[in-house]
Amino acid sequence: MDSDEKTSDTKYGEARKFDANFKGPIHNRGCTDVLCCILFILFLFGYFAVGLLAWSQGDPRKVIYPTDSRGQFCGQAGTPMEKKPLLFYFNILKCASPLVLLELQCPTTQICVETCPKEHLTLLTAKLSLDRKKQDYYRSYCKEGTNFTKMSAPDILSQGLCPAMLIPSQAFTHRCLPALGTLKGVVVVGNETSLADNAGDQVNATQLLDAAKKSNLVVEARQVAMRIFEDYTVSWYWILLGLVIAMVVSFVFIVLLRFLAGVMIWVMIILVILVIGYGIFHCYWEFASLKGVAGADVTIKDLGLQTDFSIYLQIRQTWLAFMIILAIVEVVIILLLIFLRKRILIAIALIKEASRAVGHVMSSLFYPLLTFCLLAMVIAYWAVTAVFLSTSNEQVYKVFNISAGEFTRNSCVPESFSPNNFSAGTLDTECRFAFYGGETLYHKYLIVLQFYNLFLFFWCANFVTALGQVTLAGAFASYYWAFKKPEHIPAYPIFASLGRALRFHTGSLAFGSLILSLVQIVRVLLEYLDHKLKGAQNRCAKFILSCMKCCFWCLEKFIKFINRNAYIMIAIYGKSFCPSAKDAFFLLMRNVIRVAVLDKVTDFLLFLGKLLIVGIVGICSFFFFSGRIKAVEETAPSLNYYWVPILTLVVGSYLIAHGFFSVYAMCVDTLFLCFCEDLERNDGTAERPYLMSNNLLGILKKSNDTTKTVD
Repeated sequence: MDSDEKTSDTKYGEARKFDANFKGPIHNRGCTDVLCCILFILFLFGYFAVGLLAWSQGDPRKVIYPTDSRGQFCGQAGTPMEKKPLLFYFNILKCASPLVLLELQCPTTQICVETCPKEHLTLLTAKLSLDRKKQDYYRSYCKEGTNFTKMSAPDILSQGLCPAMLIPSQAFTHRCLPALGTLKGVVVVGNETSLADNAGDQVNATQLLDAAKKSNLVVEARQVAMRIFEDYTVSWYWILLGLVIAMVVSFVFIVLLRFLAGVMIWVMIILVILVIGYGIFHCYWEFASLKGVAGADVTIKDLGLQTDFSIYLQIRQTWLAFMIILAIVEVVIILLLIFLRKRILIAIALIKEASRAVGHVMSSLFYPLLTFCLLAMVIAYWAVTAVFLSTSNEQVYKVFNISAGEFTRNSCVPESFSPNNFSAGTLDTECRFAFYGGETLYHKYLIVLQFYNLFLFFWCANFVTALGQVTLAGAFASYYWAFKKPEHIPAYPIFASLGRALRFHTGSLAFGSLILSLVQIVRVLLEYLDHKLKGAQNRCAKFILSCMKCCFWCLEKFIKFINRNAYIMIAIYGKSFCPSAKDAFFLLMRNVIRVAVLDKVTDFLLFLGKLLIVGIVGICSFFFFSGRIKAVEETAPSLNYYWVPILTLVVGSYLIAHGFFSVYAMCVDTLFLCFCEDLERNDGTAERPYLMSNNLLGILKKSNDTTKTVD
């Protein structure tokens, strides 16, 4: 352990001196970083103002209901269109126009209807028909107030009052799209490969297919979303039960760590290796069982993007990829365990010490619930504000007619619009709803308000996380520096630490959170620029942008590390953020070897614990929801994608395990800094005994020359 001894290099500051009056977190402290506290409060008031402005201007119905050419919501309760929930296109072929990509709206008249047309019928056929029901049927797909019986077909078409023809359609994402299918490998619509219009021209079904795809740029995504939503509606109680089980398993694991830390760590390591090993075996079994199966040798690249993700599980390449990934993870873990086997003993001793601390401060296990509730409030406020901001645009109307030349896509006002304002041959030109936008100052700076909303979300979320870290650090520091445990541990250490943090250090927490949030918002801006310039950038620009994104990712990780240790020093000494960050950094640099090989090994072992819990819950949920367990096969819900609840449980169980283990991680980091200071402050004599446990003293080959040692 000689290589681990503390250094006296003044480049990283002087070592801590012995102080007989130091008993842990200082109680006599003052407010820190007051200016940043005031700035944070002012920004919060601005955040609330943005929320109120967004809620007064926004309308979430715009992302739920389709809108017709007049901007009316189809199917919205309390409106004239309440009983007309579906959007009907007069000429679906125009949806293949480039205008769809420019304006996200088809350049054809759209109206709200009750049902989609079920048969092929032209306007001329309906006009000449003596069947009154057929005429009424066709009139239901015309604009309101159209005098269908008295007007001639040419007049109706020239004024754009009715569609030229109806084609068999079906409702999809609240829109009437052609009822396309395949017959002997040929695309058909209503069992026909082509349909005749009023002039006798044939409309090919393939043309309708292309137009239908472009009529709604997010049809496939919404289809998947609806299926996922259906899966959640039939499996939510099973997901909730699985999350409760994950919580119980995590709690039991933490309790067992309290009494059997050493045994649990080794059991955890072995189980993680076995769980990943079983995953490799299962992937190989699936890979081998698909050998010779028709279509199983298709590659993922050839398969392309499919909305039914279960198709990917029916090809061999998917299971081969899973097997390779798991094998790499298994090898990496085994190699790390081999090379770090000596340091694992010290890490286990530190975890045992953390287990004792958690045992004496049991309320710390429940503190993550407060953090979770506060983060849920921050996320909910940000999400609601973002939705209202994105739907606070006004209706924008444009001139729609491909033959209108320079007038096409000009802004217009429906009430005062007249086709006579345009040159001859454009009588079918209309002023129709195009999209939601606006020309006011509010609408011009809407993107700025969205970034402000995102920035405050980062700031508030980081502040809540920082508050939890300072609170836990103060409580665990009280445990470490207590000479006699538990007699000298203050009553209610969590509440005392939380009170100190809110009363004295709100500004310091806001300062550290602000620095991290600035880096995060820059990363978002880089991603935004990358998305906007994707079509125009050259290779040099790509390289520079990638380097900047990588640098800021590394910077974010470094700032998180500095902040975490700075908050520990704030909790102990009550200084401002910058001096605390400096003290923490210098202390870590004076013990850089221990930081590299001890603290990170402990984090790795705790990560294996989270991985074990996630693996157990994930494997059990896979067998349950995929119907592999015969005993509960009928109990399992019928799902479109059985991976939906499985992934939800995997992510949820990881967050739950992370919540419990974050207490341990914060405890370990706090004890580690205290442990480093203990080595600097004390020398093991009767006047200056070490406060670390006898277990750690033995591993470090140190001892106290006093009978008042602490265990």
